Formats: sequence, structure tokens, C-alpha cells
Amino acid sequence: MTETKCGYVALIGEPNAGKSTLMNYMVGAKVSIVTHKVQTTRARIRGIALENDAQLIFVDTPGLFQTRRNLDKAMVAAAWSGAADGDVVVLLIEAHRGVTKGVEMILEGLSKRLRTKQKIVLAINKIDMVKSEKLLALTQQINGMFDFDETFMVSAEKGFGVKELRAYFAANMPKGPWLYPEDQIADVPMRMIAAETTREKLMLRLHQELPYFLTVETTGWEQKKDGSVRIEQVVYVIRERHKGIALGPKGQTIKAVSIAARTELKNLVGAEVHLFIQVKVRPKWENEAERFTEIGLDFSDTKK
Repeated sequence: MTETKCGYVALIGEPNAGKSTLMNYMVGAKVSIVTHKVQTTRARIRGIALENDAQLIFVDTPGLFQTRRNLDKAMVAAAWSGAADGDVVVLLIEAHRGVTKGVEMILEGLSKRLRTKQKIVLAINKIDMVKSEKLLALTQQINGMFDFDETFMVSAEKGFGVKELRAYFAANMPKGPWLYPEDQIADVPMRMIAAETTREKLMLRLHQELPYFLTVETTGWEQKKDGSVRIEQVVYVIRERHKGIALGPKGQTIKAVSIAARTELKNLVGAEVHLFIQVKVRPKWENEAERFTEIGLDFSDTKK
């Protein structure tokens, strides 16, 4: 009988480095939202994949950056906490941006915060955007700054190098039983996935700074007798004018968001979805512990 392995792979990096895209590719399904905007991922999202006899539990963490607001502090704390849990920690950097001040800050954090028994690897992402000579120089530069166990060249979006990365993860997982059923691809409540799906559609639809000052909560989830699901959600914004932006002229924006979210959720739950979204003004939601709990963050981290 083959001995099974199971462990955690923590993905860290600056905002928009491609962590969510890489995890979704590894899992083979969309379990973490992806947009062109930075700071998309707020909480630690776990995706699950199988590679031969190994169960890989991916932890997609929020991007690491200089904090200002309470939400920023809690997101960064969640990222470092997720990294501390990893059997393998993967630092993703963008090939075309190279070693930024943000990357330097993360390298300093890796030296101070993580335990020595962890495997820490570098994944240079978006390699299709630069020439090979620049990649070689970047690899030498960053490996001179930190002693990585391995370095991989990947394109999370196109799948280049991902097979080799998965094989490395599987080879370095500790021996032990699988923690999740074979067909499970995420360890996130469906209510949270539904809220994140709607937040993604809002972020893609809106182009002002509003997306960073809103949060979405799933307030109702009812399985109907006909097999369909009724989902009720509230979008909280901090100003009255933000409510108008989220609703759009004659409610057209929120209607379009609802249609897009409902279509994706229908595929996720495998049943007809009836989605009802309200937009409410809540000026100080970022100072409410309950709001943080709903999106998977610890409010106490804002006080550190």
C-alpha cells in the first residue's frame, strides 16, 4: 500500500503577484478571486489538490505591503500567519518588476519570522513578459539576497512551469493521512465563497477607489425544495455616494453584478441560484470586529 503524504503550501508575495492565479491553476478550479486590482485577496483561502500520493493544501494569503488602515493590518497579519503554517513557503515575484522595495521587505520578514525547518522556494512569475537574460540576472540577484531551497520559473496564468512546481511540493510534503476527502477542492465555507464572488464582480465592474472600501456578506442561504438555492447578501460601503456608485444609474450596476455573480455561483453549487443583493451604508464597518470575522480576518490583529 502506498504511503500517503499531506501538507501545506503557503503562497506569499506582494499584492497582484499572481498568488490566487497560481493556486487556482494548481487546484484546477477557481477557489480564490482574481482581478487586475491589487489587494484582491483579503483572508487566507485554502485550495486542495492531489499530486500522486500527496494531498497539497494551498494557502493563498493576502499580499504583503506597508499597512495603513485596520483592514491592511489584519490582511498582512493573516498573510504572515498563513506563511508560518506552511510546510513549503513560496515567494512569488513578478519577473518584469524584479526586486522592489516590497520584495526586499518580504525577504527581511522571511529571515525574521519563519522557522528554519520550512522549505522556502522562489517562484518567478510572469516569465513570458521578459527576456531570458533578464530572468537569469534576476535569479542571481535575489538568490544572493536570500538562501532559497529552490527557484522556479513559472507563468501562473498560462501554466508554464507549474507541473514542475507541483511535483516539488508533492515530494516535500510530510508523510501522513489526507486531511480532506479526495473530491474536495477548498476549505472555505460556501457562504464566504459566494460573498467573495460578488465582491470580485464589483471590483471588476467599478473603477474608482470604492472597491477597497466595501465588503460583502452572505446573510442568508436557503436550500429550496426544488433543489435551487436562495442567497441573500449585503454590500457595505462607507459613504452615501459610494452606495450610488455601487447601485449605478437606475440600479443597472448592481443588477449586472448580480447576474455575473449568479452565473458563476450556479456553476459552483451545481444548482439554480436566486441571488438577492442589498447595498447599505455602514460608515465604520472597518472598525467592527464582526465584519472582520465575516471575511475571515482577526480584528485583534489591528491592535498589534
